Amino acid sequence: MDVKEPQQMNARFAEALNSGDIDRVMALYEPGAVLAPAPGQRAAGAPAIREAIGALLALRGRMASRNNYCIQAGGIALLQGEWSLSFVGPDGKEVTETARSAEVVREQPDGTWRYLIDHPAGDDTPR
Repeated sequence: MDVKEPQQMNARFAEALNSGDIDRVMALYEPGAVLAPAPGQRAAGAPAIREAIGALLALRGRMASRNNYCIQAGGIALLQGEWSLSFVGPDGKEVTETARSAEVVREQPDGTWRYLIDHPAGDDTPR
């Protein structure tokens, strides 16, 4: 799943997550990227990101995401997305989480874009 324009990242992430294919999600990240899987937490590098994404996929949820803005400077872009993730919680009740994300993406030599920094919660305030 190639991302040709940085503002496509949020929608492509939701599509990849909804596919349930961890490799499809991981293809959106640079090898040295950093993911903030929860406020105050960091997963740096592909193995740590894979572990965090695996936990997210284990929820078997359904995500919707859209880009709110894209500020581009050459081959770097700052994005803000708005997303929701619905899944069945441990108590059997449906849970829907929402947030505004903050991401930095970088253009690759082949013209595609990948995450350099991905902060789904958009801030580090504990919930």
